[in-house]
Amino acid sequence: MRIGYGYDVHRFKKGRKCILCGVEIPYDFGPDGHSDADVPVHALIDALLGAAALGDIGKHFPDSGNRWKNADSIELLKKTYDIVNSSGYALGNADITVITEMPKLSAYIEDMRIKISIALNTDVKNISIKATTEEKLGFTGDGSGIAANAVVLLVCINPVIEV
Repeated sequence: MRIGYGYDVHRFKKGRKCILCGVEIPYDFGPDGHSDADVPVHALIDALLGAAALGDIGKHFPDSGNRWKNADSIELLKKTYDIVNSSGYALGNADITVITEMPKLSAYIEDMRIKISIALNTDVKNISIKATTEEKLGFTGDGSGIAANAVVLLVCINPVIEV
């Protein structure tokens, strides 16, 4: 078994879509970034890659150039999981925490879990998503940005031995 941890943060920008875990959340602000800036998915991608010792999101999907400009992060997640799978690992479970004062996410959590479980070809019971605030402290608390943490457990399904 392998454990991976990921973290991502983006500032909010007025007029950007607020897409979190592949679900569009009605809000006047959205995470600003090169792709769709889906913060929790980016943290999850880093956790998956880290658990398999395959680098990070910037190595596989660099924000230089136009190839990944406005990319759908759920599609990047699918590509990442293909890379992880072909390296001999399968997802055991994933646990994601989204940190933001606003928007409130409780009404969207189940849809987010479903989107992530489909992208990772796993049962929804293997995906945990939680939202919390920082009690108005820091950049997430004052509403200027959003952060997410993700932890994954990978299970070895087919050891790939490199010589």
